[in-house]
Amino acid sequence: MAEVKPMKDTALHEWSERHESSSLVTMYGDFHIHIGSTSRNQPVKMSASRSLTFEAIAKEAAERKGLQLIGIIDAHAPGVQDDIASLLDRGEMEELADGGIAYKGTTLLLGTELEIREEGYGMAHVLCFLPSFSAMRHFSAWLSPYVTNMSLSSQRVYVSGRTLQEQTAAHGGIFIPAHVFTPYKSVYGNCTDRMSDVLDMELIDAVELGLSADTDMAGCISELDRYTLLTNSDAHSLSKIAREYNALTLAAPTFKEWALALRRQNGRGIQANYGLNPRLGKYHRTSCVKCGQVIADKAMEAKLACASCGSTRFVQGVWDRIQHIGDREQSLVPAHRPPYIMQVPLEFIPGVGPKTMAKLLERFGTEMAILHQATAAELEQTVGGKTAELIVKARSGQLALQSGGGGTYGKVIDA
Repeated sequence: MAEVKPMKDTALHEWSERHESSSLVTMYGDFHIHIGSTSRNQPVKMSASRSLTFEAIAKEAAERKGLQLIGIIDAHAPGVQDDIASLLDRGEMEELADGGIAYKGTTLLLGTELEIREEGYGMAHVLCFLPSFSAMRHFSAWLSPYVTNMSLSSQRVYVSGRTLQEQTAAHGGIFIPAHVFTPYKSVYGNCTDRMSDVLDMELIDAVELGLSADTDMAGCISELDRYTLLTNSDAHSLSKIAREYNALTLAAPTFKEWALALRRQNGRGIQANYGLNPRLGKYHRTSCVKCGQVIADKAMEAKLACASCGSTRFVQGVWDRIQHIGDREQSLVPAHRPPYIMQVPLEFIPGVGPKTMAKLLERFGTEMAILHQATAAELEQTVGGKTAELIVKARSGQLALQSGGGGTYGKVIDA
């Protein structure tokens, strides 16, 4: 597989110019954020922070992150819907005519993550987004008999993936296979070698890469060529929101505009994917489950013991998995794909702790402003030369990294 080099600003500028319209602007969005708890402290995503309520996510995205669009998963849960109804009734949020719920300068899109499993295949997670609160409620009423617990996240749905796609489309929704390469519960990671085995390829609106993959890696699988790719955080805590996100060309932050962007219609589109360097992902390379040592994929196939700890339990990495299932020897990235910017999140950068982050936010307002608008000189004035240098390197993909694997994130070693 060809190695991807960080995309230069000039390449992003050229791509933007080709897709520009006088009525369109750049907006930022993260479309995979979990809810940990309702306002009444009822658990929703068991592995997520209880601070992740619907209202808290909206405030974090609008006031700290600076995102114009976010996709909140788990909006199917009755307790979450009670929270949404209360916020709308109190006038703290407002439904938009073209879809989505507005809070200050941020629009919240309502979605759910569900687990499908076809006979003879593994488990895979998918995302279903609905255009309005009413549509989500109707979808939830249809869904309820086919899941075990509507109050919890990422439930197994006891219908086929294709039936789920048809119902999503019938409700005016958007269907996106989630984190498609991760080893656990994803289409390519542990379900099948070909997405077409389990899903209707005509009813897929976009594909989510996941933290351990990038555009170039996806280019090794030809059946993905037609789809818009998304880079999302899959956040399980407030701080993880926008660790991966997307720049979009839109006329307004609404569900209707977002759908046009995913389908690349009327000048709308994804302007850039801002994602982790895949080496920072938890499952980039095949690794020992016990000690996290990266190993040769052939050692896993041969069931050899880990040279470091002697364990024979390994997790196959995303990079290694794609080598097995890719139907191209060399990656081919379709012309419609925007740049993939390998950007290191601020919280990964050595020296950017809570006090430093507070200084940056006081000066620049939001994380999007720090990452996209603050100049090197302004950063240096705020946090000093060394930290400023690391931030500039981080947002252009120039930091030295140590690969992650086996459930452990990679880390920055350029400090």
